[in-house]
Amino acid sequence: MKSLLDALAEGRLIELPDADKDKSLQYLASIIEAVPDFRTGFDFAGAVAARERAANTAIGHGWACPHGRVGGEGDLECAIGWSPSGIAWNAPDGKPVHVVIMHCIPDSEKNVYLREISTLARVIQRDPRMQQFATEKELAGARHRLLDLLTEAVETAVPDPKARMIQLEERQAASAETTGVAAGVAGAADVLSGAEIIPLAVVIVPGSRPAVLSQDAGLATMLEAQADLSACLAAKAPFERSGWRVVMRSVAPFPPDRFLYDCLAIRLRRS
Repeated sequence: MKSLLDALAEGRLIELPDADKDKSLQYLASIIEAVPDFRTGFDFAGAVAARERAANTAIGHGWACPHGRVGGEGDLECAIGWSPSGIAWNAPDGKPVHVVIMHCIPDSEKNVYLREISTLARVIQRDPRMQQFATEKELAGARHRLLDLLTEAVETAVPDPKARMIQLEERQAASAETTGVAAGVAGAADVLSGAEIIPLAVVIVPGSRPAVLSQDAGLATMLEAQADLSACLAAKAPFERSGWRVVMRSVAPFPPDRFLYDCLAIRLRRS
């Protein structure tokens, strides 16, 4: 969910000042057009409006996902709008839209966008908490709820354990070939084949204890009790605690000085 995290980190979550659909589309499009290095001379707002006329982008449960496409290469850009009063969008369930996720999609990023938006839609459908943005009173509350959604979506996007094991085995094999220790790969692959892998997210706020978000309550409690957790994550190197090996996949900064770490916890099979 990199484009959504980038939008949050770079201040592209805004409270929509008007409950008018067309004005909201124009407002969010202008935010994306203001992104540094955005293609000059391209009428992105016009592309979004044309796409919306061709097909309604409301997906129900108070969400809409308008977008516009641009040829060639570039980054997948996103802006997020929150409407406390709701916007009439002719949604399939008849509900007003409270969250508008707008993307600018270069041709080179079509598959990335499809993966992100399909993951997002699955989380919205299955998690009732993500269908309650109408209850928020302040933009900060909407932002915190959206961060919860992204955590859920990141966990949903993780490949199944068998696929993850295949990837880890391939990396082990490539490393062994380079360093001349291929004899150890078979044993490492055998150990990894029985490993347990759990995705988790860690929120670091200066002056507060780290908050670990995971489906495994015991793992979360154990990691939150580690006094050096923040320092270990800041080092960006794998570390081990209580039989778990924690590997950081990415980190997203949030102003003024907060960080969201996306990690995997791996517990190897005991012989």
